[in-house]
Amino acid sequence: MLRSLYLNNRLFVAVGGCVFLFLLGFAYPVATALAKVTVLVLVFLLALDLLMLYRTREGLRGNRDCAEKFSNGDENPVYLRLENRYPFPVNVRIIDEVPFQFQLRSVEFRDAIRPRATRVTTYHLRPVKRGEYQFGTLNAFASAPIGLAARRYRFAQHQTVPVYPSYLQMRQYELLAISNRLTELGIKKIRRIGNNREFEQIKEYVGGDDVRTVNWKATARRNNLMVNHYQDEKSQQVYCVIDKGRTMKMPFNGLSLLDYAINASLVLSNIALRKDDKAGIVTFNHRVGTMLPASKVQAQMRNILEVLYQQKTSFKESDFEALYAHLRRKVTQRSLLLLYTNFETLSAMERQLPHLQRLARNHVLVVIFFENTELHTLLDQPATNTEEIYVKTIAEKFAFEKRQIVKELKRYGIYAVLTAPQHLTANTVNQYLALKARGVI
Repeated sequence: MLRSLYLNNRLFVAVGGCVFLFLLGFAYPVATALAKVTVLVLVFLLALDLLMLYRTREGLRGNRDCAEKFSNGDENPVYLRLENRYPFPVNVRIIDEVPFQFQLRSVEFRDAIRPRATRVTTYHLRPVKRGEYQFGTLNAFASAPIGLAARRYRFAQHQTVPVYPSYLQMRQYELLAISNRLTELGIKKIRRIGNNREFEQIKEYVGGDDVRTVNWKATARRNNLMVNHYQDEKSQQVYCVIDKGRTMKMPFNGLSLLDYAINASLVLSNIALRKDDKAGIVTFNHRVGTMLPASKVQAQMRNILEVLYQQKTSFKESDFEALYAHLRRKVTQRSLLLLYTNFETLSAMERQLPHLQRLARNHVLVVIFFENTELHTLLDQPATNTEEIYVKTIAEKFAFEKRQIVKELKRYGIYAVLTAPQHLTANTVNQYLALKARGVI
């Protein structure tokens, strides 16, 4: 009992008042008598308070409810359910011991629960690293209406939740794709050039169908608007190639560039599979790491999720020559390679350009790298002295080199996407859909 008993501040305030009355009694004897009465009343109320709290063996029931796995970089809800089994209302102070990775010591809530009622408290956690996160104890301190003491209850101890790549973002894109609302996420409607599709069937017109495919003969026969439905070329191989070198360690809004690339790869792989293409994953740093061959089997998305979950950055220089040699041996069919990397300077890209050129000869290569958003913030600020002018000039030089890298890659027939980290997924999907529309893959 004593281990679960906690005294509230209200009791300490009352004890302080009694001590004051006793001290005042040296000058005014009537204060001593009043202090004795106050102590008796306080002891009686405390005993009654403890009786109310401990007469019910299990006055509170509670649990922590959250997803089996968290989505990296997203707001994940956590639900704290408490059931009051006392015959009177209780005031509850809730303290949840969240995983140490969040560095939060203020996950504390206060609530009032009616008799025989259940209350749910919700809060959100945003992880920025993949891996296992372990929750501690869910502590609930219940106080009776008198409020002099509190009884502690402990629930949901040692709960482990793995943090996976952003499957919430993947589902969001998937749901909007089903309802033809991808433009809300920045996905452009791509006009197809030519006709590289095969006729599949004649069907009734629905909103979003191309009016140029109206079949007027079938429309006249059925007295209803009918359109020709075509299917895209299928079973193209799409590989997300992820650089895990030191340049991908840079953070943005809590997440590393590698995690942005992993989240985008998950979304792109899911869209490719829904387009009936084959999706695969390749990771590399100073040597080629994991390779998941492109496939469209039913379990492929689960395999991709597990592969991406295990990836980590390193502080070593990435070896593009080893990547080329590995893909030359393992990927014999012409494929779309979406290479997620980061080049800070033009000279850094030129060192890897021969290997990128060789990859582009055998495959459709798209190099995706990141804008330095801190440079844009610096360039938007006015320069007020000589030092700031020099700093702004250097920042402009680096920003110019980023744009120059795109032009240089395109000059050698390599597709390039320069994007801010927060727009990576939308820009990558746009590039994939554009290449599909043009019949490049």
